[in-house]
Amino acid sequence: MSSVSSASNGSVGIVGGGVLGLAVARHLALTRPGITVTVLEKEARVGLHQTGRNSGVAHAGVYYEPGSLKARLCRRGIELLRDYCQEHGVPYEECGKVIVAVDDGELPRLERIAERAVANGVPGIRRLDAGELREVEPHAEGVAAIHSPTTAIVDFGAYARTLAKEVEEAGGRIRTGTEVRAVEQRTGAVRVETADAEVLELGRLVVCAGLYADRVAALSGDDADPRIVPFRGDYYVLRPDRRHLVRGLIYPVPDPRYPFLGIHLTRRIDGEVLVGPNAVLAFAREGYRLSTVDRRDLWQTLAWPGFRVMARRHWRTGAREIWHSVSRAAFVGEARRYVPELRPADVVRGPSGVRAQAVARDGTLVDDFRITTRGRVVNVRNAPSPAATSSLAIAEAVCDQL
Repeated sequence: MSSVSSASNGSVGIVGGGVLGLAVARHLALTRPGITVTVLEKEARVGLHQTGRNSGVAHAGVYYEPGSLKARLCRRGIELLRDYCQEHGVPYEECGKVIVAVDDGELPRLERIAERAVANGVPGIRRLDAGELREVEPHAEGVAAIHSPTTAIVDFGAYARTLAKEVEEAGGRIRTGTEVRAVEQRTGAVRVETADAEVLELGRLVVCAGLYADRVAALSGDDADPRIVPFRGDYYVLRPDRRHLVRGLIYPVPDPRYPFLGIHLTRRIDGEVLVGPNAVLAFAREGYRLSTVDRRDLWQTLAWPGFRVMARRHWRTGAREIWHSVSRAAFVGEARRYVPELRPADVVRGPSGVRAQAVARDGTLVDDFRITTRGRVVNVRNAPSPAATSSLAIAEAVCDQL
């Protein structure tokens, strides 16, 4: 028999215990007195997936289309995040980032990025020639670069734990090991059924389910479009004696056709230096290894018309990314375009993450954040990078929709 937990209209459930769900829960708990907040997280602890497996970069808002949700919420989000980390003792460092053009053909795209950064109000942006680039990153080479000195690195795992602590101290509940299986909207309430056959009566529901955002949104009656397609990103790690090759963050000029930023070099808050990630189709939504296959996940990806359109358009890029996955020399070769001293022997296998990328029915890779409302349910349908950076600002926007 199932049990029923009743709550008043002043109760809000949040599906997802990553930084985004926790930021929403914190915002509600601290700014809406009298509201009961419950976070429903299917894992045994918070922040295990995209939160705990990203590169740890706090983005300054350099790349994003001016006026887009990403641009606006990233700029506000990084300011809120910086202040939050300083207040709560979460490790945060403005190490700066260079975006490097390796040849003259990349200069027009680099200039467009600089124009976007200025339009978005990113502080301290400056253009560098080859000599000035070496002053910032002595081992990097290119014909020109953009320097963003306020791009930072942060311990997002510690940030998630601090958010969770605040939620609980403010009277909210975080229920780990609680997977949502059904959502039913009724007059004045939302009924949520868990995998343990428990039914919760809530006044409102916010879905920040990351890799499962589309599935949980569909439970509330939201559209099937867009569908989450998982892309695995693999990293290598520089050996300790080669970490001196990278002072901060060294990024390529991104391909405007894709929301991915390409293989880059990232100093982490613990001193490690990551090389990557690439972007290959994952065969499971939690497919952190090439050998991990989930038949339901893979079938949903292959059956989605948008995926098939996307695959036909971009198969050459996909094949190149797969080659990077299986060949260390090819993988490191991409990074060597920016740091020529780098060699395959300088790296060891590192972690992997899976990006929850929304793909529209027409094959478009959805770039901007997408937040929809269906009755008493707010669904965060697409929140890839810089969602962790923007989490406190996204929380404000989501709570406004409630």
